[in-house]
Amino acid sequence: MASQSRAVVRSSKVGIIGAGVSGVAALKQLAHYDPVVFEAGDCIGGVWKSCSYHSTKLQSPRKDYEFADFPWPNRDDPTFPSHLDILDYLTSYAHRFDLFKYVNFNTKVVEIRFVGGDGGGRHDLHQTGGDGEYGALLPGRPVWEIFQWYEFEMLVVCTGKYGDVPKIPEFPQKRGPEIFKGKVMHSMDYCKLDKEEATELMRGKKVAIIGFKKSAIDLAVECAQANQGPEGKPCTMVIRTLHWTVPHYWVWGLPFFLFFSTRSSQFIHQRPNQNLLRAFLCLLLSPLRHAVSKFIESYLLHKLPLQKYGLNPDHPFVEDYASCQMAITPNDFFPEADKGNILFKRASKWCFTTTGLQFLDDNTRLDADLVLLATGYDGKKKLTDIIPEPFRSFLEYPSGVMPLYRGTINPLIPNMAFVGYIESVANLHTAELRSIWLARLADKKFKLPKVEKMCEHISQEIEIMKKTTRFYQRHCISTYSINHSDEICEEMGLSSWRKNSFLAEALSPYGSQDYKHME
Repeated sequence: MASQSRAVVRSSKVGIIGAGVSGVAALKQLAHYDPVVFEAGDCIGGVWKSCSYHSTKLQSPRKDYEFADFPWPNRDDPTFPSHLDILDYLTSYAHRFDLFKYVNFNTKVVEIRFVGGDGGGRHDLHQTGGDGEYGALLPGRPVWEIFQWYEFEMLVVCTGKYGDVPKIPEFPQKRGPEIFKGKVMHSMDYCKLDKEEATELMRGKKVAIIGFKKSAIDLAVECAQANQGPEGKPCTMVIRTLHWTVPHYWVWGLPFFLFFSTRSSQFIHQRPNQNLLRAFLCLLLSPLRHAVSKFIESYLLHKLPLQKYGLNPDHPFVEDYASCQMAITPNDFFPEADKGNILFKRASKWCFTTTGLQFLDDNTRLDADLVLLATGYDGKKKLTDIIPEPFRSFLEYPSGVMPLYRGTINPLIPNMAFVGYIESVANLHTAELRSIWLARLADKKFKLPKVEKMCEHISQEIEIMKKTTRFYQRHCISTYSINHSDEICEEMGLSSWRKNSFLAEALSPYGSQDYKHME
């Protein structure tokens, strides 16, 4: 609803909410519009600043996590950068392209208002562009308002799906944390502790860690390290759903699997003008994907003690890869388990007791002094808290995935974009490429399809991806990343062939440097 009395002190073409990795990527590409960036924290970096433990490291090589026009200075270093290394890299990038001057730190957006439409705050889709078109991203008049002090022609939302709002399990009445005599903490709050505080919190305590993804695995290692010696006590990981884990050194082999998994024949029908070479590769390699997945499963079961601890999933590896559920295990995770410092408990339902946890599957109990919830974040609530109706309802979808065209535009929400809401094996590159696409769209270098066509494309894409994994509850494009990049390049009027030779195009994996020159 439009404000009756507005006290606008600044009007700009572009506003950006969030200065994490996706916000910085969007800012760099839209800097020529003199944007205003709102960042709730005191520095850029997003989750790398607010949701990282002191031991948190990147799960992929440096070459897979860099901007196309700003390679890591030590990009051939085989070690995985820490969260502090990544913050330094992002800071250097922002200095290199003079981005800090656009950012307002310690400024949290709590409400936005739609002031476009017919002037009375009402939104008519067909008025935005006419004849079912989405319309120009920059219409030449204010459309969105923030704080009643700023107004923009376009907003880019980059708040991300992690941090800020913890996801807390629901419990029966009088069976939740309120009856527990120990301490309960979400991983988001644990991240706020320094190394000494975190060690002191866990030392000598019986700790239960809820979860079995990357943050939970890192927590278990930190707990084990804090409890060395005769006075130490083991921590117990409570696991509801098993997912495949991969040894840290093996991620260098992921491009090999990516080669077999991304060129799926399912997408040939969506892209009739796909070049013959890639169409041939799709048909040739798709049948091999199952075989490669089985080979990887056998390798992991041989290399890691998954069967010893009852941690071998009953679903194919490719399903975790396709849903971005795969976790990288630190060097010392299983060695600490072998020493008895990390224990595992499978449980689908559990609740609190006064002294710990009760597992409803087998009615067993676990005493605990500290329960750490590595249960994720409620990214949807972050959005619904600030986006007004009716646009808020347009973000709902039966699959739980945000309905976004090219992972960036919701066809039913005018003059707004979302960057950082899809995942892949290279999230920084994914955000950068879509920011390039968004900037060229704002520059009117190409046009979007009709709204109906975009909605149809979103539905078809989600249905295709849902067939690859039972865990498709978030927008992950790992198995289709090359297809997505090809389509984005072609829509921008650029070549999807980014290599300098026929063989390289056919056989080598893609990376951010392949998209360095996007003129």
